[in-house]
Amino acid sequence: MKRREHIEWCNVWVPGAKDGPGLPRILIAGDSIAQSYFDGVEKRLEGRFRCARLTTSRCAGDPQLKRELALLLGEFQFSVIHFNNGLHGWDFTEAEYAKGLAGALDFIRARSPESLLLWASTTPVWSAGASGALDEATTRRVRERNRLARKIAAARRIAVNDLYPAVIGRRDMVSQDGVHFIPAGQQALAERVARFILRNAKGARIRRAG
Repeated sequence: MKRREHIEWCNVWVPGAKDGPGLPRILIAGDSIAQSYFDGVEKRLEGRFRCARLTTSRCAGDPQLKRELALLLGEFQFSVIHFNNGLHGWDFTEAEYAKGLAGALDFIRARSPESLLLWASTTPVWSAGASGALDEATTRRVRERNRLARKIAAARRIAVNDLYPAVIGRRDMVSQDGVHFIPAGQQALAERVARFILRNAKGARIRRAG
């Protein structure tokens, strides 16, 4: 039986899809956290990059993730791909997650070999409500997934944007659900992601969109 969440979703957004050659494209791929900071990243990179997004509930251990990635990688050329996966698929073990993540990163590299591939760590989870306490059970799994992801990224020489320590002490930037960020948190993440992309793109061969 396939392991599915109660609601599965996928959101694709590609501005300027019919435009000809021009600014290089960036793909922000991740979950609802990435979706929440996407607009801020796009605004900060305006005039330098065209930003697209693929956000999804699919876990790295789910083969469907590759099919969703293929929709965009087969249609558009991306100069930079900033990728995260880790807050979904709790029915998958960490070993299954790691195997799936390695496969997803290799899939991206194979389909888009000229792209600068960047990895972002997964953010912590707090208990819902105003207590301010971490959801220790879930965050323990997040830390393990991040540890495995860092190892996988290092083996592939993929730079890591470590978002976890940037927000671990900032419960004030998180909504009452304990997972998603309020506007101040979204902007803080957008600033960090945009800076990370610019810093890493500076020394890379960035191609213009075709």
